[in-house]
Amino acid sequence: MEHMTPCILLTDGYLGFGSALFKIPKMADMPPINPPIAQANDPDFKPYRRDPKTLVRQWALPGTEGLRHRIGGLEKEDIIGTVSTDPINHQKMVDYRNAKVEKIADFIPLQEVDGDPTGELLVVSWGGTFGAVHSAVKQVQGEGRKVSHAHFHHIMPLPKNTGEIFSGFKKILACELNSGQFVNYLRMRHPKHDYHQFNKVQGLPFMINELTDKFNQLLEEK
Repeated sequence: MEHMTPCILLTDGYLGFGSALFKIPKMADMPPINPPIAQANDPDFKPYRRDPKTLVRQWALPGTEGLRHRIGGLEKEDIIGTVSTDPINHQKMVDYRNAKVEKIADFIPLQEVDGDPTGELLVVSWGGTFGAVHSAVKQVQGEGRKVSHAHFHHIMPLPKNTGEIFSGFKKILACELNSGQFVNYLRMRHPKHDYHQFNKVQGLPFMINELTDKFNQLLEEK
């Protein structure tokens, strides 16, 4: 609501089958949600004027005194908000929508790394693979090998420090229970890095021993 964008949760079956201890948060401790609601009787209200920091428009709730609320699937004119079929305005609105999503990276947490911030091998994961990948990384770390782990919670946009983290490692391995959707996305967003893949599409989770075997294989390769 604050960023005026759809929010899509990507999940998988093994998140439902897995378990981990966590403390249930209190609603009072949750961060506040502050949607950009327009104030009543604002004489300068423009439905498509955007906050330069977030590119978010103000919302005029239906029935707000002194304001006009317009809804519909047709594209609107910048600032004014009337229906527009102008091609130049269409380009501008498409660019705005993309930039608005990218600006969310200014408000999400930076990506964390479990292990050294630089080294030989960075293992990348997301979703329900966390438990197996985390355990396998810890096992190999316990053997004195230079391996670290980055489990991504935010995908679009990626955390702002993603490229910086990737630059600190000689090899990057993406472990996914699919054919490589996330690693191909990383190749598109951060193309200067060389990515290795470990994919499994068997309807079964990763086994710790198959992950550790792959880690050691990459660590031993020159």
